Amino acid sequence: MLSHCLLIRAFSFKKAGLVLNLFSCCLLWHVAAAQEVKSPNGQVALTFALQADGVPTYRLTYKGREVIKTSKLGFDLKNAPALTSGFAVAEANKRTFDETWTPVWGEVKTIRNHYNELAVTLNQAATSRSLRVRFRVFDDGLGFRYEFPKQDKLAHFVVKEERTQFALAGDHKAFWLPGDYDTQEYSTVTSNLSEVRGKMKAAVTDNASQTTFSPTGVQTPLMLKSKDRLYINIHEAALIDYSCMSLELDDKNFVLESHLTPDAKGDKGYLQTPANSPWRTVVVSDRAGAILESKLILNLNEPTKYKDTSWIKPVKYVGVWWEMITGRSTWAYTDATNIKLDSTDYRTLKPNGKHAANTAHVKEYIDFAAKHGFDAVLVEGWNTGWEDWFGQSKDYVFDFVTPYPDFDVQELHRYAASKNVKMMMHHETSGSARNYERHMDQAYKFMVDNGYNAVKSGYVGNILPRGEHHYGQWLVNHYLHAITKAADYKIMVNAHEAVRPTGLARTYPNLIGNEAARGTEYESFGGNNADHTTILPFTRLMGGPMDYTPGIFQTKISVLNPENKSFVHSTLARQLALYVTMYSPLQMAADLPEHYNQHLDAFQFIKDVAVDWDDTRVLEAEPGDYVTIARKAKGKNNWFVGSTCDENGRTSNVNFSFLDPGKKYVATVYADAKDAHYEKNPQAYAIRRVNVTRKSKLSQFCAPGGGYAISVVEAGR
Repeated sequence: MLSHCLLIRAFSFKKAGLVLNLFSCCLLWHVAAAQEVKSPNGQVALTFALQADGVPTYRLTYKGREVIKTSKLGFDLKNAPALTSGFAVAEANKRTFDETWTPVWGEVKTIRNHYNELAVTLNQAATSRSLRVRFRVFDDGLGFRYEFPKQDKLAHFVVKEERTQFALAGDHKAFWLPGDYDTQEYSTVTSNLSEVRGKMKAAVTDNASQTTFSPTGVQTPLMLKSKDRLYINIHEAALIDYSCMSLELDDKNFVLESHLTPDAKGDKGYLQTPANSPWRTVVVSDRAGAILESKLILNLNEPTKYKDTSWIKPVKYVGVWWEMITGRSTWAYTDATNIKLDSTDYRTLKPNGKHAANTAHVKEYIDFAAKHGFDAVLVEGWNTGWEDWFGQSKDYVFDFVTPYPDFDVQELHRYAASKNVKMMMHHETSGSARNYERHMDQAYKFMVDNGYNAVKSGYVGNILPRGEHHYGQWLVNHYLHAITKAADYKIMVNAHEAVRPTGLARTYPNLIGNEAARGTEYESFGGNNADHTTILPFTRLMGGPMDYTPGIFQTKISVLNPENKSFVHSTLARQLALYVTMYSPLQMAADLPEHYNQHLDAFQFIKDVAVDWDDTRVLEAEPGDYVTIARKAKGKNNWFVGSTCDENGRTSNVNFSFLDPGKKYVATVYADAKDAHYEKNPQAYAIRRVNVTRKSKLSQFCAPGGGYAISVVEAGR
């Protein structure tokens, strides 16, 4: 490269008029060949370069070790030349950004957003089109996105496929889910990347709606661990007006390539310039806990769009839910099988006697919530239409405002308000997103009129309009529409079966929860693997909190429903730990009040544990094996610790150095008993109190499938 520059300079002595132009070309070639930007601490380095034929590429290193080898960038377009080659660098700009911002709710009180940026503008001379790639390099990784400036030759276009590569340095250990356009509700498979193809068939288990696409396709967030102990997480941030990204694995070369969710026609996205893609994210560290501490994905999202956020508050709730999940009760009022909302008179139908959402029963939950200081009560199955809601591809399946005859909305509103308890609404759409949009304003107004300020929405089953997928561009736009429309009514949203989160809760903080993974309900459908909750913080929770619905004390489902032989793959003590390790500003005590009344000493932790935090410390972590986290309650000097481990059990060793110096605390430890076991003896637990300071250390037994929880309160408080 240098020799070419010298030749140009030598030639310029004879052609003086060309000196400036030729030398500029030389500098531009330097820019195109290699542009590097490092993280503020210098440990993460991003290199951008154009290969032969103008192919844009990037490379990422951490402490000099390869994280992402040279990888290609670009797009295939429908009925138009590709944006994958023929580029020249028109401009390359660098800048540094450093701010500290305060989340509306979160794991920490403040978040630092500090990065070095490289923005490369590329021109494709043959088509007179331009594309910009913006890289942001943080101390904990990389975010980059494509930007399409407004231009004459690229105004409206259809994405055939995004061609972003993540070329890995080896056959990493991976924690993966089958690639699917409609569900993430699979058990995580732990294997080397070279084993994905052989394990795919067994990994694809039945779901209410599923569309797999490849024998080597996997979903994000994808957690990886290299043989030289680098922890790497690949995901996306700020998914707006675009299709959700999965990854196609080349299992011979260990190259991952973006695979976007198609629409009903097979197209991957309809864009109009100016436009941006979501950010593609790579979080990296040689310490597993640093992955969990990363705020990179949140930092790549825009600040909140709302001027007033005072109405957005974390929620701890109970609900009429688990008894239906286990089969003890029903959502439906009758056993009828052919319902038309506009003509069915429920007063003429015989009740089935198992309908849980009835006024008297819901009052029992309200009483329990009021007695124990919970914020809200969720009720599912309150509205008409549940008799034939699933599997019929019904468009007009619910109206979201008409209660069953045995559910008195006004009386329950009055009763709950008298107990200082809020009611939490449930909107199941049965996948009919079009129907939900038709009724949305009416449904949200109904909520406001009856004292509801939070909604759990659901998208079970195949999507209507038919042929659309849960993770396609149309549905991504629908979910955001539901969130912003809810904000007009000051309503918080907890969306189930929706697209996995990508940090949008920073911008739209009324999105206080999501499902988008196998939650506790699957413990009634055969059970989650014992290591499930040691993996989810490294995968699903990277993009945002999960409404996991922990707190199941009666782990034998047959106690509720003799026909259901499932069991919860967890000890009771581990169920307490999940309130700390599975971060969410929306936490449910999911079991029945009668089961909590049998273990009020253990239930005390659920009552005490916070749902909003000033500080978070990852004390121990190894994906698939264990996670131990300490969190400081918002506005208080109380700390809570949770630890969860896999089916092997372990001894956890932590210290209390996170406590204030010079102060004394009382720690209440809720732990597995010596003979506890998630299969054989799940309800065996022991509670003890010990005095601790920041110099104290703890060695604590964790049973197979177990864990522990600790409440730490300043002495004398």
